Amino acid sequence: MHLPTPPRRPRTAPAPGAASRLAWLAGGLALTALGVVGLILPVMPGTIFLILAAGCFARGSPRLERWLLEHPQLGPSVVAWRSDGAIPMKGKIAAFAGMGLSIVLVSLSGAPPVAIAATVALVLAGALYVGSRPTRAKR
Repeated sequence: MHLPTPPRRPRTAPAPGAASRLAWLAGGLALTALGVVGLILPVMPGTIFLILAAGCFARGSPRLERWLLEHPQLGPSVVAWRSDGAIPMKGKIAAFAGMGLSIVLVSLSGAPPVAIAATVALVLAGALYVGSRPTRAKR
C-alpha cells in the first residue's frame, strides 16, 4: 500500500541571525564609505556603491537604509534608481566621460590590440546600458 505524500509547505527564508545582520550591516557601511569617496573623486563612481549599500542595509539595518534613502545628498540618486532605474543626466555625463577616458588610457598604454578592442567593446556595452536608462533630474 502506498501512503500519500503530505502536501508541501512553501519554503520561507529563515529569519536572519545576528551574524547575518552584522555582515549585511558591515557591507552596507563599507559600501557607503566607498560611495562617499566616489562622489568626491572624479575617477570613481559613487552611486553604484550607494545603491548596493542600500540593499545591504535593507537586510541588515532598516534604520540605516531609511537614513541613506532620506539623506539630502546621498539619497536622491538611490531613490531614482529604485523607483524606475533612472540615472540623472549629471551621472550619465560623468559615466560617459569616465568611459571615454578609459578607452584613451588603455589605447595609450601600449596594451595589445586585443585588450584595446575588448575595452572598447565593454565600454560600448556599458555606454549603451547607461544611455538606455531613463533620465531624471535630481530633486
